[in-house]
Amino acid sequence: MVFKEQTFHGLEPEMEAEIANRASVEAAVANALAIAGGIDASDVEVTMENDQIVLSGTVGTVGEIERATAVAKAVEGVHAVLNRILLGGSSLDGTH
Repeated sequence: MVFKEQTFHGLEPEMEAEIANRASVEAAVANALAIAGGIDASDVEVTMENDQIVLSGTVGTVGEIERATAVAKAVEGVHAVLNRILLGGSSLDGTH
């Protein structure tokens, strides 16, 4: 039987730790948006790209767009926020 030498020696690989950290920050921002007053974030998606939180989707008012940015920036671990949220409303064919 041949044994392969350990390569990590008990240390967690950096890539897995980075992905787990990114996912936890995304979840924290999404949760903060869900419970924040003054915003309906049901159509807002939270992702993390290049060490910044990216908000995308739609909301009903300009105030909600601004509120989403403020809420995301207040979450621990968030260093920068890129807000790509658009104003929602009726689609081009008149349906919601």
